[in-house]
Amino acid sequence: MAPNASETTSLVDKNKDEEENMRRLKGYQGWAFFVTFGGYFMAHFSRKCYSTVKQQLQTQAGYSPLILSEMDTVFMGTYAAGNIISGKLGDTFNPTTVLAIGLFGSGFCLFLINVSLWYDFVGFSMTLGNFFIIAVYFLFGFFQSTGGPVGTAVMGNWFCDKKSIENRGLIFGLWTCHQYCGDVTAAICTAMVLGAGLPYWWALLIPALTNFGWGFLTMRLIADPADIGIITPEVRIRMEKLAAKRAEQGDHIQDEGPAPITYVNALKIPMVAQYAFAFGFFKLTNYVLFFWLPYFLGKHFDPVTANLIASLYSVGMMPGGIIVGYVSDL
Repeated sequence: MAPNASETTSLVDKNKDEEENMRRLKGYQGWAFFVTFGGYFMAHFSRKCYSTVKQQLQTQAGYSPLILSEMDTVFMGTYAAGNIISGKLGDTFNPTTVLAIGLFGSGFCLFLINVSLWYDFVGFSMTLGNFFIIAVYFLFGFFQSTGGPVGTAVMGNWFCDKKSIENRGLIFGLWTCHQYCGDVTAAICTAMVLGAGLPYWWALLIPALTNFGWGFLTMRLIADPADIGIITPEVRIRMEKLAAKRAEQGDHIQDEGPAPITYVNALKIPMVAQYAFAFGFFKLTNYVLFFWLPYFLGKHFDPVTANLIASLYSVGMMPGGIIVGYVSDL
């Protein structure tokens, strides 16, 4: 039986709606990529800058190598715990707010370190100076942890159409270059600061200010297509579930977005635990070089050259992520 006029009109309207939703989705994907890429770029810019001036923190500020290594340990401890906490916060609250708080907090922590350098806390009291900088880095790890899990979730929300899913490996391979770009920028920034004869603490102040600026930009990011009425297949499923709930419980039920997953259920996803364990060993090697390569190169080269050489490590990591992502799509 041929469809009647009303059925045909309904089908045409539905197709037009889907085309409009796809057009709006595609139109915002570039901005979502740019803002989340920049947010994680800023996280690594502010994270790496400290390791680029470790020699100056030792020779000019008076911090011992032991305290500098304790800063690394404290940071990695709170950063690891923060990744778990931030992921849950991003599922429970507005992801944009969580990302912005991470950027504001990171910038504020770096600013506090500058305050301790300007007023020579170590010279006033070694105990005070050491305690203050370790306490700040304790908080710094938590703020830095928001970018990875929450930014990835926002990217997943926007790159959910069929073509994006087919090319997800390449898209995220390109997106993960944010960390390496941030690392390289930190090294180049420090090289320029030291090469220009400016006080070394400018290498910490500049990323602090840029983190604040990107935090304000991130606050304007829309985390979920559904927030501006874009109906993706995933959102449509949520709407159907919401309609079923309202039919049972009343119209007061609101759409609260995707249900947050529990830690136990996350570990039940195939290969999650194994991947996390294996990735931990990769991070162990990576962060040894991340935190200490400029310091030890500085024993044999001038500070500007040491930072430029160290940046090549991050440059070399960029093609790997892109190539592996592309291959995973095949």
